[in-house]
Amino acid sequence: MLDYRFIKEHLDEVKKNISDRNMVADADLVVKLFDERTALTTKLQALQQKRNENAASMKQKLDAETRAKYIEEGKKIKEDVAAAEKELAEVEEKLDATGRQIPNMHHPDTPIGKLDTENLEVKKVGTPRKFDFQPKDHVTLGEELDILDFDRGTKVSGPKFYYLKNEAVFLEQALIMYALNILRKHGFTQFITPDVAKQEILQGIGFNPRGNESNVYCIEDEGTCLVATAEITLGGYHSGEILEKSALPLFYCGLSHCFRREAGGAGQFSKGLYRVHQFDKVEMFVYSLPEESDKIHEKLRLIEEEIFTGLGLPFHVVDTCTGDLGAPAYRKWDLEAWMPGRANEAHPDGDYGEVTSTSNCTDYQARRLNVKYRDDDGKNKYVHMLNGTAIAVGRAMLAILENYQNADGSVTIPEVLVPYCGFDKILPKNKKQSNQ
Repeated sequence: MLDYRFIKEHLDEVKKNISDRNMVADADLVVKLFDERTALTTKLQALQQKRNENAASMKQKLDAETRAKYIEEGKKIKEDVAAAEKELAEVEEKLDATGRQIPNMHHPDTPIGKLDTENLEVKKVGTPRKFDFQPKDHVTLGEELDILDFDRGTKVSGPKFYYLKNEAVFLEQALIMYALNILRKHGFTQFITPDVAKQEILQGIGFNPRGNESNVYCIEDEGTCLVATAEITLGGYHSGEILEKSALPLFYCGLSHCFRREAGGAGQFSKGLYRVHQFDKVEMFVYSLPEESDKIHEKLRLIEEEIFTGLGLPFHVVDTCTGDLGAPAYRKWDLEAWMPGRANEAHPDGDYGEVTSTSNCTDYQARRLNVKYRDDDGKNKYVHMLNGTAIAVGRAMLAILENYQNADGSVTIPEVLVPYCGFDKILPKNKKQSNQ
């Protein structure tokens, strides 16, 4: 969350930022409640001082009449303190709920826009392949190769669930090991994180565990949720802690299952592996000094580019516009890979689809999770937090199947993955059978 005093002192900028992000939040109410809290805190402190003075007077030698007077006054002060505490607690609860609706400020260079179509392309890597045959989408390929089963996933678990089969099982593990080894080279500490987190950790990261628009699965009567990303569990790892400045930055990466309701996640290109309720992902997360976070954000993006360049997939990088930023993000870059299966009238050869993103959330999450570092001046200050996708397995697999397909229906495995897979090509089901 933003600092309440910052909101008050920069009210016009905060309100413009809310408008630029196409969000609904009441900054005026935050300032009003903040002022009320300040006044109530002062009032409560005065009452507490008065109570202390009354208690000190009671320790003196007093006649019966004076003692009775102090006792009666003490009872009244006690009632006033209780009433002030109750009123303060109510205002603080309202302030917290309203303050959480205020998004982070955005980077000065962030493009202003409402839709993802207004994101700004900043880099393009590789050239989309020109096929000399009619390419298929990954759903068709997955069925013909006998490596994906969406129908039985739906039968057993519901829509947007699926089975990985045969070579896809090895391809998934290969993508995970490939990404983890690159991150190990860059000095990341590796984790396999819990698949469940407390609701207060999700709220601290910026996920809303409740309501129709929530994108997470809550576990009834447990106060916990299935995680939508390891960003949640890695971000909560140091919650409530004070870190040593000399230890920063901390580069973490986490492998986790990810569970998402995908509320409102329908669309022409949401079929198949692109938008599902469960998938595996390797996530990067960094605890940083404030003055280093912009530079580290660039580093995370370059690692994502390294991973997808190594896979030989064409992609471009976009600077995400204000309306497409999540509330915690100060700045976000998306890496979008070329997907031939997205071909339509407007884009007859295919189009780009998001495969990774990386966000600098500055101290927005750290304030909610209370993660600080001890600075050289002895003061405790909030760290900056950053996150980035190393590999979201489903979308990476989608891009590989569609870009590496061959005229005979087979799919070639990217060279960097062959040592992990143990094979260099996936054959269609009918050819597998004829080879047996």
